[in-house]
Amino acid sequence: MKVTTDIIRDEFIGTESRVAESRHSDYVGVSGQVVNETKNTFTIMHAGKAKNVIKEAAVFQFKFPDGTIAEIDGKLLVGRSEDRLKKNVRRLW
Repeated sequence: MKVTTDIIRDEFIGTESRVAESRHSDYVGVSGQVVNETKNTFTIMHAGKAKNVIKEAAVFQFKFPDGTIAEIDGKLLVGRSEDRLKKNVRRLW
């Protein structure tokens, strides 16, 4: 998978994720499969429990089925997944 700015338009439910950085120390290190997504949170199955992580407060690492790992600032992911399809993002690198 080629990592481009279009990656924020992908569906994240079902992907493996890990919280790499966060202002909330309890979020750092939370990892597992994304089981739900709302406008402001991801629900991640971590150690058999569902953990809600606020998107805006964290930087996520996602591992896609082809093995690609992408680190994405949660501020870019705020909003419903269907609304992210309409979002235009300038290239950041």
